This record gives sequence, structure tokens and C-alpha cells, in this order.
Amino acid sequence: MRIADLLAQKGNAVLTVSPADPVASLLAVLAERNVGAAVVCEDDRLAGIVSERDVVRHLHRRGASLLDAPISEIMTAVVATCRATDDLQTLSRTMTDKRIRHVPVVDDAGKLTGIVSIGDVVKSRIDQLEEHRSQLEAYISG
Repeated sequence: MRIADLLAQKGNAVLTVSPADPVASLLAVLAERNVGAAVVCEDDRLAGIVSERDVVRHLHRRGASLLDAPISEIMTAVVATCRATDDLQTLSRTMTDKRIRHVPVVDDAGKLTGIVSIGDVVKSRIDQLEEHRSQLEAYISG
């Protein structure tokens, strides 16, 4: 299965924030959308990614003053990305090896076209296994 197939099922919506936005507004939008990460974009360019985990780690160090800090101070600037033509199994391995949970999907020009979470990968794998099980049951029962 390719990333494009997964995006066709789940959609291409991506939560984006500005690096200048305060961390407090990031938390509000993460809670509102019920997601764990946002892609940080500046002038339609991928600038980074920020997750709940980033917030927790920095909040532990800096305390409540972090809420007024810009997202740029806590985001991950070097972002692993993938393309829609990439294989989902390869992406799964990359996510596991690099211990990352969200990977933005970009086109050849580097434009953001979607995002894949580890939850998306797991759901896709479960769906595949259920389909194979159904096929085997149909084959066995004749």
C-alpha cells in the first residue's frame, strides 16, 4: 500500500500553525481538533512539527511561562517527511526506527499534501490483516 492510498481513505487535512503563535494557542487547537501534533508552516513552507510531547518536555523544564513562548522555541525543525508515492511499510519502519509518531507528506516541490500518524499506519495494517483473514476464511469454506 502506498501513502497516497492511505490519504485517499483518511483525507488530506493537516493542522498547521505558525512558528510565531504562542504555545497556549497550539494547545487550544490540538485540544479542539483532538490531535497530537501540528505542522509548523511559514509562508507556505514546512518549518517544523510540534507535538504534545514537545510541549510536555519543555513545560517540565520551563514551567507555565512556556505558554507565552512562540511555537518556534519548542518545535522540531528537522522533520522527517515522506511522499505520496512512498510505500506504507517503509514509512512504518522509518517511524519505528526514528521513534516518531507523525510524518508530513510533501510533493516533489516540498509542498505539504497530508500527514500520516502512527495510528493511521496501525489502522491500515489492522484493516489489511482483517481483509486477509476474510479471504482465507472464504477460501477455506469453499
